[in-house]
Amino acid sequence: MSTTASPFGEAELSDPWVALEPGADPAEHARMLRRAHETFTEAGTVPRPVRSVVADSWRRSARAGVGPDGTADVELMDGDLGAYRAEHPLARVMPLFRELLGTFAADGAHLLAVCDEHGRLLWVEGDPSTRSRAGRMNFVPGARWAETSVGTNAPGTAVAVDRPVQVFTAEHFIRRVQPWTCAAAPVHDPRSGRVLGAVDITGGDGLAHPHSLGFVQAVARAAESHLALLAPQRPALDTPELTVLGRDEAQLLVEGRRIRLSRRHSEILVLLARHPEGLTGDELLCALYEDESVPPVTLRAELARLRRLLGPSLLASRPYRLTVPVESDVAVVERRLETGAVTAAAAAYAGPLLPGSQAPAVVRLRRRLADGLRTALIARRDPDLLADWAHAAWGEDDLDVWRALAAVRPTAAVRARLASLEAELSAPPAWPRPAVR
Repeated sequence: MSTTASPFGEAELSDPWVALEPGADPAEHARMLRRAHETFTEAGTVPRPVRSVVADSWRRSARAGVGPDGTADVELMDGDLGAYRAEHPLARVMPLFRELLGTFAADGAHLLAVCDEHGRLLWVEGDPSTRSRAGRMNFVPGARWAETSVGTNAPGTAVAVDRPVQVFTAEHFIRRVQPWTCAAAPVHDPRSGRVLGAVDITGGDGLAHPHSLGFVQAVARAAESHLALLAPQRPALDTPELTVLGRDEAQLLVEGRRIRLSRRHSEILVLLARHPEGLTGDELLCALYEDESVPPVTLRAELARLRRLLGPSLLASRPYRLTVPVESDVAVVERRLETGAVTAAAAAYAGPLLPGSQAPAVVRLRRRLADGLRTALIARRDPDLLADWAHAAWGEDDLDVWRALAAVRPTAAVRARLASLEAELSAPPAWPRPAVR
């Protein structure tokens, strides 16, 4: 691994994802990091020798209201944990994780840990004495180790930035975690590319070696390849999948093809997917165009182009309809909300539906979906779910959610953000409220 000249006249790592350069003194580097961590927690500035990936994570942690003396919350226990693990896609590659990392963890008195896409630990295995020590900081199955909950840590940060990462001693945001070093890599669904979770190795200072990061990344890639082999071969006419949340241009997966659609074609498919019985030309015109003077020929031209793109076997006319059912991420969120699976609904919500669309029917659906989810989150009063929404791009100005978050997690950072929002929106203050006489 090469180094480059630092503007401070010292050498710095050319790979910011590796925690410690070979040959460096781990004890001295840990002492410098502890001093840097204290500087950040007291003054809010990040001095040397903190890596950029860690500095960015510290800032995110502080914005999320994580305190340096906090601890992880255990969210899933007993039967709930067992049922959730059994259904999680990473359960299928746990034998592979144990085969590749189990001996390494046992020989080095390390721990093998696997988390889901929310940073919740699903499995923590390895040396019994190391597990016992880790349990004292709630590094246990069912505990939430997302950045928004416990700050900088390898599994939580790997999921947050979607990159393999090492975290060395005092690079951890919470002080009680600073005796540990860990390396983690995200694992992706081989078909959709979405993050399923992360695989992590946690232990002592020796894990700061670059080989540890490369090893855990190789294990993650092996898991993705294994998941691809385990996935059943899709039949030629399998259900098409439409992805529209958090993006202005939809993506359609159909018969092994991944098609990127224009904004107008995206809007049309969203509407037709919701109306399997079909829509007339007049109904589509009203749903798509604010301007009532748009001539029908404009819509017919768009539909002709869409039929050429998709093929005549998928799009029929009189009325306009899809010839097979289409699954969409919007429908997934709606179904989970209807069954009360709020956490799962929030996980599937990648952002507003076609956020740039002005089509009247799409605007209504976008608002209804977002309002339904945020209402469920406020009612659930889960501080981590509320924090995830509040710190997302679409929730950073959501006054109701920030008020709900302040009620269940009244940290200084959350209260400051709420006060700022209320001042901006000239809303009556919600914290603290005067006593009612």
